[in-house]
Amino acid sequence: MMYDNKATMIRRELMVKIAQLYFKGTLCEEINRIPIEMFPKRSGRIRCCIHKDRAMIKYRCIAILGHRVEDEADELKPLSEYAREALERTEIDPPVLTVLDEGCSSCVKVNYFVTNACQGCVARPCMINCPRKAISMENGHARIDNQKCVNCGLCKKACPYHAIIYMPVPCEEACPVNAISKDEYGREQIDYDKCIYCGKCSRECPFGAIMERSQIIDVLKQLSGDKQVIAMVAPAIIGQFPTDYERIIQAIKELGFSSVAEVALGADITAANEAHEFAEKMHENQPFMTTSCCPAYTEAVKKHIPDMQKYVSTTQTPMYYTADMIRERNPEAVTVFIGPCIAKRHEAMNNTSVDYVLTIEELGSLLVAKGIDVNNCAAEPISEPAQNIGRGFPVVGGVTDAIRQTISPDMEFKPFVVDGLTCQSLKVLQAAAKGKAPGNFIEVMCCEGGCVAGPGVISNPKVAAAKVKKMTGQK
Repeated sequence: MMYDNKATMIRRELMVKIAQLYFKGTLCEEINRIPIEMFPKRSGRIRCCIHKDRAMIKYRCIAILGHRVEDEADELKPLSEYAREALERTEIDPPVLTVLDEGCSSCVKVNYFVTNACQGCVARPCMINCPRKAISMENGHARIDNQKCVNCGLCKKACPYHAIIYMPVPCEEACPVNAISKDEYGREQIDYDKCIYCGKCSRECPFGAIMERSQIIDVLKQLSGDKQVIAMVAPAIIGQFPTDYERIIQAIKELGFSSVAEVALGADITAANEAHEFAEKMHENQPFMTTSCCPAYTEAVKKHIPDMQKYVSTTQTPMYYTADMIRERNPEAVTVFIGPCIAKRHEAMNNTSVDYVLTIEELGSLLVAKGIDVNNCAAEPISEPAQNIGRGFPVVGGVTDAIRQTISPDMEFKPFVVDGLTCQSLKVLQAAAKGKAPGNFIEVMCCEGGCVAGPGVISNPKVAAAKVKKMTGQK
């Protein structure tokens, strides 16, 4: 689905509203009015009735406040109480995603559907070829019995008029590891023993029924406190706003952050360490090595391709190195990673040097809420700039380019890039783990196009990639 759509707009509008109430100091007093303001009496509706529209706004607010809707959504509990609990919260708990089950009720239970193009032909190959006898003729039109259908697709293949179509369930189709499926009530549920936190289900759901549990309230609380709060910005941020990189950095400071550190600094370290490790592995005659900077990929290896683990680089991610540098210099500072990735929330929970994670989308909402126009911010030089090697990481092929520039030119280097984790690309990786590697260095990016296409971005990924390449000099 497109990175911009109505469901996305509603989510962003709600984040802005909640942040504005926080800045006014009236979050608990006024948050209950948000659903009514979004859908006042006699306004247009999206779902069956205005009351369900308001209920869905409430559930979205609960997720934005950082709560898990499946466990905590209470019809009688007001949003003000959820807001109060968010303000009192001191720890972030997993999982990072939540399903708004009331919004998840419109997708098909069976993927194959007979359209009006059905001619009721005499041959009736759809009926003859159905192994479960799930198709019957009613009033000269084929009909599929949902209770019998097993989604084999033979009817679609057999129909000479192409009258039977395949209707996907977007979130299930997007998940590369089959971690999301319907429960007994026909609503989606996430199996966190399989989930790799890539966020593709959240991005693809047309009803916005899968959301990340936001940490904006937790971050705003820290910005209002006494400690220094340091933003760690992922290099993907370069292509997300229609202005200079230096103005974006200044805009983040105007939100209240004490300082801003480039995660590209950590990417420089990752590139150097990974290049050194690659040289060692090749010297030891290891057939290949894969990258380790994408947390969704490393989670996929852990849960779905255990045979690949020995080939994954042991080098840490750019966020890890950047956070460690900050913690070493300022042990008492609060660290906030800002990037395009939901999987980073999960990674941060296992890293004591990272306190909170915001997506770029959340950052944009906070800037709007506080009335900060990035184009009007002063363009000040970055105090500790990174190299273009690290800044090129968020574009597919960027890590490969960094390693190519860092290793000895005499070393044999046969890179292969996995541009997006899918069911098919996972099969390629599984084959590689069993001795059929397509190269001796494999870069894996979970999001097609790289981090600039992550689930937390606000800019067209192709436009963002072009901006990153222009700044870094990549081809």
